[in-house]
Amino acid sequence: MANGQWYPPEWPDRIRALAEGRLTPVVPKRAATVMLLKDTDGTPAVHMLRRRASMAFAGGAYAYPGGGVDPRDDDRQIRWTGPTRAWWASRLGVDETSAQAIVCAAVRETYEEAGVLLAGPTPDSVVGDTTGDDWEADREALVARDVSFAEFLERRGLVLRSDLLGAWTRWITPEFEPRRYDTWFFVAALPKGQRTRNASTEADSTVWISPGEAADAYDKGDLLMMPPTIATLRQLRSYATAADALAAAPGRDLAPVLAQARLEDGELVLSWPGHDEFTKHIPTGGAPA
Repeated sequence: MANGQWYPPEWPDRIRALAEGRLTPVVPKRAATVMLLKDTDGTPAVHMLRRRASMAFAGGAYAYPGGGVDPRDDDRQIRWTGPTRAWWASRLGVDETSAQAIVCAAVRETYEEAGVLLAGPTPDSVVGDTTGDDWEADREALVARDVSFAEFLERRGLVLRSDLLGAWTRWITPEFEPRRYDTWFFVAALPKGQRTRNASTEADSTVWISPGEAADAYDKGDLLMMPPTIATLRQLRSYATAADALAAAPGRDLAPVLAQARLEDGELVLSWPGHDEFTKHIPTGGAPA
């Protein structure tokens, strides 16, 4: 039975066009996504959303809350606790202003799409319930980009809790994709007093599921996922608690994973370095194997 690997039918033609010089790669946009965890019996569960089938990119696939970086969050000074911006810059492989914006994107997208906010009125606290009308108005303003996340934090008098995040991995969308993202994946634990909800206009449902159960469903072809999603789920299977996963994050390799395509023995071979399970062999004029 085929697994649930997301594979757009137009990729072979785009791969050939790239190899023949007929396609110019799009510069990837910076992005962040968060694997939000909560403890259950013997294993953490991860919060996942199913992208609407109508979405142009990865429609119907299961993913984590995430999205693009807002450049307005690069330079503005915000109240911040946890590792310094310099530490995050070194960890993420970017400059300090970019590091702030990437961390802001991770926290903002988790709030926009799951209703969970990793920030509090003091450096050692987080907000409680964020479901009131005033919170929803602020969340919708963020989604509409009427305000930046830095402006939202300042107006609310909140401190961003960078210590609640752990950088896990980094994937870059293949060069032959028209929508490209340079995405940093983070782990975080669901704060006490908060709860998730499907606040995203891009998702038709959400679920809390153990990484093992989600990976098994992918292997059976029941859940559709992009390579970085299933790869990170497999990596999370070995941790008994959310705290264990967060403790492991600083030791994770953040070298970016970028798909490669080559012509070999009359076939197009698509591969992701370090992730052999995603290799596809595409016969000329045929479907991937």
